[in-house]
Amino acid sequence: MFSEIPLLSLLIWLPILGGAAVLLIGDKNADQTRWASLVIALVVFALSIPLYTNFDSSTALMQFQENHSWISSFNVNYHLGIDGFALPLILLTTFITVIVVIAGWEVIKNKPSQYMAAFLIMEGLMIGVFSALDAFLFYVFWEAMLIPMFIIIGIWGGKNRIYATVKFFLYTFLGSVLMLIAFIYMYNKEGGSFSIADLHALQLSSKEQFWIFLAFFAAFAVKIPMWPVHTWLPDAHVEAPTGGSVVLAAVMLKLGGYGFIRFSLPITPDASASLAGFVIVLSLIAVVYIGLVALVQSDMKKLIAYSSIAHMGFVTLGLFIPFYIVVNGAALGQGSALAIEGAMVQMISHGLISGAMFLCVGVLYDRMHSRDISAYGGVINKMPWFGAFAVLFAMANAGLPGTSGFVGELMVILASFKANFWIAFLAATTLLLGAAYTLWMVKRVYFGEVANENVEKLQDLNRREFFMLSILAVGVILLGVYPNPLVDVMHASTNALVEHLLNGKL
Repeated sequence: MFSEIPLLSLLIWLPILGGAAVLLIGDKNADQTRWASLVIALVVFALSIPLYTNFDSSTALMQFQENHSWISSFNVNYHLGIDGFALPLILLTTFITVIVVIAGWEVIKNKPSQYMAAFLIMEGLMIGVFSALDAFLFYVFWEAMLIPMFIIIGIWGGKNRIYATVKFFLYTFLGSVLMLIAFIYMYNKEGGSFSIADLHALQLSSKEQFWIFLAFFAAFAVKIPMWPVHTWLPDAHVEAPTGGSVVLAAVMLKLGGYGFIRFSLPITPDASASLAGFVIVLSLIAVVYIGLVALVQSDMKKLIAYSSIAHMGFVTLGLFIPFYIVVNGAALGQGSALAIEGAMVQMISHGLISGAMFLCVGVLYDRMHSRDISAYGGVINKMPWFGAFAVLFAMANAGLPGTSGFVGELMVILASFKANFWIAFLAATTLLLGAAYTLWMVKRVYFGEVANENVEKLQDLNRREFFMLSILAVGVILLGVYPNPLVDVMHASTNALVEHLLNGKL
């Protein structure tokens, strides 16, 4: 039944067209704008569920495919499809968008129609990135999604929003230009095809792989972001409105990890192997050094932003540690699948936890208009329900067993032990550093005596805030206690990727 319905096209174009409709409703009908945005986001989320319920997890083949000629003179096709890597990220995107619409319901007074429309349009474009099976189509969606985020930070951001917006755009755009050059080179090399499947089968020399890998790395490392090209992220987070920070952390950072899985590893396996040590070093610097940087932050948003960089270091570590694993004399083995799946679980988990933590900061900021840790103290005395949620998400961020934050990191650490004890040891320091900077913030903000009269006047969560935080809390706990529904859909795709790498020249 669902195989005959163009679900992916609906998921891409419904929010984009819905965003245009919300713009037409306008700001004069703010209530209608909010309700229309919520209905559209809920419908898109509901349409994404059949992708999971009808997904065949026993095969690595692309499913729900749609293929139509787009620019025939250049053999560019409107080709869509998903596998076990794309499916969880699409579900995360549709889920987070619903949360963001609810989060901005009462808070956004300035141009609410444009605010909601920007998020809906960006949702469609991000789903397009995850489902594109044509490299040129992928690039179009990849670049187009920068525009709504540029607008969101530029209009609804803080006092330094222009600086943060320009920095965000330049970093991400310049890296993407190199990716486009790599696509064009491979298009000519292959004989005139942008099909990602054809690019996976392309035979490239070691030198070609090296330069193409670097071009991809420039685009994907910035998006994650990896050290040292991470400096745009704290600025963007601090200046972005709450909804912008949530989408940026929960979904947009995952595009870099997805790009490594979809392009760098399968297209340039030799270069990935030879440069794996370089990427692992950068990943460990992110885990250790950026964790130490997070310890000294006085702004809650900036602390969570640096925390995101450290946690995303686990993603790149999980994706490249397989090249260091030796099992039974093979270059890759069982530990490789564990590492890659751990990276994927970490991406989904981080999407839930970081989104929740930014929402918690937003709840406090809406009441006191300050993100400084020193402005708070004893919040849990006046906001017990909020305090319970905030502490839960903080514990998950620190990797508490039983929460989603523990699962992905444990999988990557276990895989790292198969490669090198010291790599695993350094990676495991995130459990110490994460607990240090997270609990240090929790102690100063939530616990202790009520610090001042502003905290004394705080009121606990309203129904809207309780609803959005409780949904995220359920997701964090469920994924932490029972991750199988997520991991199972990845098995076939992960094994196929490992097999593809084994069949290369490694």
